[in-house]
Amino acid sequence: MLGGGVCALVASAEVSPAQSLTSSQGTLRVEQMVDGLDIPWGFDFLPDGSVVISQRSGDLLLLHAEQLLKIKGAPKVAENGQGGLLDVMVTRDFAKTRRVYLSYVKQVGRGSATAVAVAQLSRRNTVLQGLRDIFVAAPATTSGRHFGARLAEGPNGRIFVSLGDRGDRPSAQSLASHNGSILRMNPDGSVPRDNPFFRQKGAQPLIWSYGHRNPQGLAFGRDGNLWSAEHGARGGDEVNLIKRGANYGWPIISYGRHYSGLKIGEGTEKAGLEQPHYHWDPSIAPSNLLIYSGKMWPEWQGDLLIGSLKFDYISRLSGSDLTEVEQLKSDQTGRIRDLHEAPDGSVWFASETDGALYRLSR
Repeated sequence: MLGGGVCALVASAEVSPAQSLTSSQGTLRVEQMVDGLDIPWGFDFLPDGSVVISQRSGDLLLLHAEQLLKIKGAPKVAENGQGGLLDVMVTRDFAKTRRVYLSYVKQVGRGSATAVAVAQLSRRNTVLQGLRDIFVAAPATTSGRHFGARLAEGPNGRIFVSLGDRGDRPSAQSLASHNGSILRMNPDGSVPRDNPFFRQKGAQPLIWSYGHRNPQGLAFGRDGNLWSAEHGARGGDEVNLIKRGANYGWPIISYGRHYSGLKIGEGTEKAGLEQPHYHWDPSIAPSNLLIYSGKMWPEWQGDLLIGSLKFDYISRLSGSDLTEVEQLKSDQTGRIRDLHEAPDGSVWFASETDGALYRLSR
């Protein structure tokens, strides 16, 4: 465990005793790996086992050898409502390219927009070099809501980005806007020519799918399928299998209701609009998700693990039709913002409640 305020270097503190969590696989260990974080939003592993962590306030941190260091060169963020420095993603070819991608909220005129930047992490993992934006969402708005901003790397190295509707519900159905969509881009931000709307006049060519409300979970399975976890309104949180060019219906269809209690759109289904593979009512406020490999717990192979920001647990979904079969919950699983499978098969998760990163293992 590392404690204290975040600065260039935070000395290691005494390690807290491991806690436990009851599960279908028996009692699991919950170890605190670092604390003292300020709204940890995303994290990812480097090949040497170090962890890069983003704080919504704008700091990018490195957890290495029981030390927490601040990485220099992060972008200037607009900490607006739900916005700030959001996701961080280390590419699979990092050992060769040292590329790290960041999603963040950027000031654009009097408004703000979700942006994606790429940089090379220095050999000592202390500085982002050559940071440059490769995408800025359009249009920018003054809303502080629904930035989306989860990143995922596809099997062929393409970059996928989830974007929320920014609180402008109808824009999620407009191909002229990036709002409420999942994007697919080349590593340099350019448009792949096989994107579904590449040649469609008036459409944003990076759009891969649309009709989303606020997807904050995005992950590929080992079979190459892309899954998202998406915030509904009052009820109607969704897990979706993302397909090329598909429309996921928001705000025409939804299993939720407006916060006022009024009906949303035309009901729960309509021809030509995709159905979720799973939905929650009441809402759990899902964060990121992972598709588990089965390395440490073979019985969970292929299952989806999804963090809950509202009810403080990890939801485990299983089966071809997806059913919530288990809720992994302990005192440490408060407001889970991100979770990833480590190389050894353990599951790490970021708790906003504790400002901490935890490791779940046997």
